[in-house]
Amino acid sequence: MTPLVTDLLWIAFAFLCGSLPLSYWIGKLFLHTDIRQFGDGNPGAANVFAAGGRALGFAAILADGFKGLIPVALANFQGGVEGWALVATSLAPIVGHAYSPFLRFNGGKALAVSFGVWTGLTTWQGPIVLGIAFAVWLLVLKVEGWAIVAGMLTLLAFFLLTGAPWTWLAVWVGNFLIFLLRHKADFRRRPDLRAGILGRFLATV
Repeated sequence: MTPLVTDLLWIAFAFLCGSLPLSYWIGKLFLHTDIRQFGDGNPGAANVFAAGGRALGFAAILADGFKGLIPVALANFQGGVEGWALVATSLAPIVGHAYSPFLRFNGGKALAVSFGVWTGLTTWQGPIVLGIAFAVWLLVLKVEGWAIVAGMLTLLAFFLLTGAPWTWLAVWVGNFLIFLLRHKADFRRRPDLRAGILGRFLATV
């Protein structure tokens, strides 16, 4: 096979992995319900939590994370995929999850799968920085979408300060745009601060 065909196969494999609606299937298999009837109406892990509790919720998070981690890690560390092909392969699971053909191109908000992708691409750096940033900003801001924007900007600042490769920055741009699209309803609301300690501190700065 030519390098182009190989790259396209990796991209297709990554998209297929990401498009598998594992959280939705977990709800159907174990709860005998459509998890889109709960929470925000999305077929993601958060609504498995809402419908089935912590155990199934964590299982759904892991499942969605691994469907991003596995194809990207294989392409990155075993397949020798580089450059724009690696960027496309990294974004493919996120696009597949957010616009799954198994669900008529309606998917989830792509948080868990994004953590998996960043793990497969950067090992520890992306998921740890992003996890801490999300945790802090979710304590500060009331609206999830604005907290995710702030968390992603924190990750970008880390990448720029540490001299991350351009491929990581390109994946960041694509991931950021998908987050904006999947959380657009949140941006109709003001990015108000929570009443907790961090929120009160930032309000006085």
